[in-house]
Amino acid sequence: MRLTWGALLLISASTSASEPALRFAIADSWAMPLVQIDAGKPTQGILHDMMASLATQVGRPAEFHVLARARVQAAMEHGEIDVRCYVAQSWLPNQSGDYIWSVPLFVQRDLLVSTGQDPQAITAADLPPQNIGTVLSYTYPSLQPLFERGQLVRDDARNQEQVLEKLGAGRYHYAVSNQWTLNWFNQRLMPDKQLHSVAILQEQAIGCYVRNDPQVPVQTILRTLLRMKISGEIDDIIQLYTGIREPVEPAPVANQP
Repeated sequence: MRLTWGALLLISASTSASEPALRFAIADSWAMPLVQIDAGKPTQGILHDMMASLATQVGRPAEFHVLARARVQAAMEHGEIDVRCYVAQSWLPNQSGDYIWSVPLFVQRDLLVSTGQDPQAITAADLPPQNIGTVLSYTYPSLQPLFERGQLVRDDARNQEQVLEKLGAGRYHYAVSNQWTLNWFNQRLMPDKQLHSVAILQEQAIGCYVRNDPQVPVQTILRTLLRMKISGEIDDIIQLYTGIREPVEPAPVANQP
């Protein structure tokens, strides 16, 4: 006898409910289109949708932990989180613990952003001494030498959207933003008020890593992420929020300081 789709969904939900939750880290510094956080909980966005789909396909309920970015790694090390996404190995040079990394899933493109209707392409190293908009606890390897010699001074905000809001309000002349957040932010502005990229600071492929623990279905998670990428599901989610599809491999970067 054939089961109806409703019966299959009920069976799937029952199976998921009997399994321990798959615990994901959500950095409170993320902004749309990565994730929307309402009343302390993620409700939509590229990473929310991808994580929710991953948990469903693995057969476990998703549990989201919204944390300060500086606390995420400690939570992983203490076994409070199972999966962390939107991260590169180069961001964690002193990572301790036993983890397994996924294939690259996204491209992180950091831009130097400015106001003005006719922005000119620049090289960050040529900027005169000034403050620049950054996100608290984020690292910017291409700008670090400029920070160390005092040519540029960080003006930190709690998240990426606040950085762009302060730039638009004239708090500083330049800020650092990832491409997705810049595009999302500009959607609600009139053309003459939109912010513009004046330099690509860094591009790199990033993915997820999983805590290697017998209680976590590590290989199932990694295989599912690979399948989601190969099938185009992850790229479809990205396109849903950004309107664009991008290759996994980052392109060569120009305008490095």
